[in-house]
Amino acid sequence: MAKSRKPSTDEIELFRRSVGPVRKIHHDKIVPARKPPPSRPRRHGIFQEAPLTDSFSDGFEDGTVTADEPLFFARPGLQQRQLQRLKRGQLPIGAELDMHGMTAAMARTAVVKFIALCHEQQIRCVRIIHGKGYSSAGTAPVLKNRINSWLRQHQDVLAFSSAQIKDGGSGALYVLLRSGH
Repeated sequence: MAKSRKPSTDEIELFRRSVGPVRKIHHDKIVPARKPPPSRPRRHGIFQEAPLTDSFSDGFEDGTVTADEPLFFARPGLQQRQLQRLKRGQLPIGAELDMHGMTAAMARTAVVKFIALCHEQQIRCVRIIHGKGYSSAGTAPVLKNRINSWLRQHQDVLAFSSAQIKDGGSGALYVLLRSGH
């Protein structure tokens, strides 16, 4: 590698005339503008709150929905455009609940508290990750079938749809909630 030499006085003068007048920059760092990450209530924080009661019925048929089968539900009167955006994952996700590793009883409590918290914080669209149930004792995914039943019964749930592949596919749901007003 060649040793660098200092520029001559003529070279420095030629450079300064080419560039023109300059001013010294005191701060050259740019702080990138970022959107704040969506609020994500943590699972363990949900369980520490006072228990809420629910009116969910567990009278569902085992095996109603398979692991890879997509889910969809919508209450009457919703705009088709809004439902299409929900299905495509185009609505901003305000919070997420991951139910991996939960028992049915834990998941039931978590869902009730999660939806209540989101309603209170006026979060309109959430993602619930229920998994595909490959490790369920029987052939039917327990949590997937239960969440399908519970969300249909919840008064604050307007619609839900299986997520896009990038967001969990048939192991997760986009859920549209009633406005908290």
